[in-house]
Amino acid sequence: MTQARKLVFAAAITGMLALSGCSLSQMTKAAKEQQLTVTPNPLEVHADTVEYEMSAVLPVKMLKKGKVYTIKNYYVYGDQEVSVGEVSFRAEDYPNASDEQPRESKTFSFPYDPAMSKGELQVMGVASNPENGKFKETERMTVAPGIITTSKLVEKPFFAAFADHGYNNQEELIPTEINFYFLQGSSVLRSSERRSDRGEYFRGFIAEKNVTRTVTITGSHSPEGPETVNTDLAGNRAEVIEKYYKDQMDRYDYKGAADSINFIIKEVVRDWTPLKDSLANYDGLTEEEKQQVYDIVNGPGVFEEKEDQLHDLPFYRKMFRDVYPQLRFSETEILTVKEKKTDAEISVLAKGISEGNADADTLSMEELLYAATLTPSLDEKEAIYKAAIEKEDNWVAHNNLGAVYLLQARESGDEALVSSAINEAEIANRMEENAPSHIVLAAAYVMQGNNQKAYDVARAVTEMSPSAENQAGLNGVKGALQIMMGEYGPATTSLSNAEENATNLFNKGLAQLLNGETQKAMSSFEDAIAADNDFAKAHYAAAVAAARSNNVDQVVSHLSDAVSADPSLKQKALADLEFAAVAGNAAFTEALK
Repeated sequence: MTQARKLVFAAAITGMLALSGCSLSQMTKAAKEQQLTVTPNPLEVHADTVEYEMSAVLPVKMLKKGKVYTIKNYYVYGDQEVSVGEVSFRAEDYPNASDEQPRESKTFSFPYDPAMSKGELQVMGVASNPENGKFKETERMTVAPGIITTSKLVEKPFFAAFADHGYNNQEELIPTEINFYFLQGSSVLRSSERRSDRGEYFRGFIAEKNVTRTVTITGSHSPEGPETVNTDLAGNRAEVIEKYYKDQMDRYDYKGAADSINFIIKEVVRDWTPLKDSLANYDGLTEEEKQQVYDIVNGPGVFEEKEDQLHDLPFYRKMFRDVYPQLRFSETEILTVKEKKTDAEISVLAKGISEGNADADTLSMEELLYAATLTPSLDEKEAIYKAAIEKEDNWVAHNNLGAVYLLQARESGDEALVSSAINEAEIANRMEENAPSHIVLAAAYVMQGNNQKAYDVARAVTEMSPSAENQAGLNGVKGALQIMMGEYGPATTSLSNAEENATNLFNKGLAQLLNGETQKAMSSFEDAIAADNDFAKAHYAAAVAAARSNNVDQVVSHLSDAVSADPSLKQKALADLEFAAVAGNAAFTEALK
């Protein structure tokens, strides 16, 4: 190449670079007119993530052929920053950029760290030429402050789920049934009936003087014609047994105890049910023959007419011989009070068992598990459940021991006890998968800071039909975890069905607030405050709800109460972007002095 041509070529290259540089400068200069919208603004954290949408609108004629304009996002806090991402505009993608404004919207997110609570979202525009790698940057500009951390106000859930001990400490009635049978058309209690095994048992039962609440005597009759002439037959049979029962009480000297027994006399008259029930268990007739009987007794006609039809059946004599005698009876149902130890006796025996001073067999397993509920001492509960496991290795004892470990860990802060609770719950689940042990595990994982694992376990309980008490406790745990996961609608539902305590009411209000239900949230916060007037966080959250409703008086009132209960909240409130709109208010400033 000649020297002249080299000079011309170099000049051309220099010209193109100058033109490229000029284009990039023009783009960065025009970028001052770009429109950037960040939603939400300020930034907010939900479920450990800060997410926002950026909409960018560029001026017309800003993009130059072959060039790219990129908006880079940075979150800056303290002396650190996080590169969040970028949105790019390639000139080729916007052929009408000289007449129409190029537009782009993109969602960005970055993991939240508590150190990020005070910072700002900055952007920097970069105009570049992909062909030669040249670029020119704009100055950084702040587009949104950050970060609103209201979702982090959630109170950690806690619930120690105990499995049912299986013991009923209330009065229980035991039914005893004894039948006496009569001859056709008779209400005389025969001596053979008195001497029968049933008669002997009847007398022996009365002789024991069991504490009795009611004696129900039901007389019946068979449905053949001659018997129904005496419509009082069934009642007479019941009355005969009542008299016999009372005679026996006199014999065994019941004295005043007899007056506390309620005798109930019933009679079954012109009722086909006993016959149908007896036929169902009678093998002497075929199914077809039985059906003939059912068709008659279930069909039209009065009682006597149906009797006549039965009498005409070819197998009537067999039925009369084998089935009818069983219908001429008087049934006696006696409800006696089950003997039980008093709570005091159970407590003393359980203490002896747990200390090794009494035989474990002096209490049933149910009584021993129940005994643990009679003491407020967690140490005594622990000892009793350990004794129960030694007596009979079952899942209820392991689960309840795990629940006690959770309560002890909450009091002491001993993390080893949380691990022990997990171990006991896992043993219980291996023995029999159950709802209480899953709830214990969920609460334990929360205490260990493993919220995702806790949430997974809590969700699995739904199919296990927990008791009403455990379901309400679970709903409190699950609702708080749902807030942590950013699932505010489901959290509101869970917490609306949770145990009504200050913590659950507060978390319910927080879920409602984060779900955009500000007035409902305020009501729930006030309920939480009513349950615990010194609940500083509830006052603080109520102030946030008031700020979102532009109610300065309520903001000031609740913040004053919050700071009074917990002075550390003063600095939080001063830096909290929730109060940015009222920060210059004199009453707000005064409240935080």
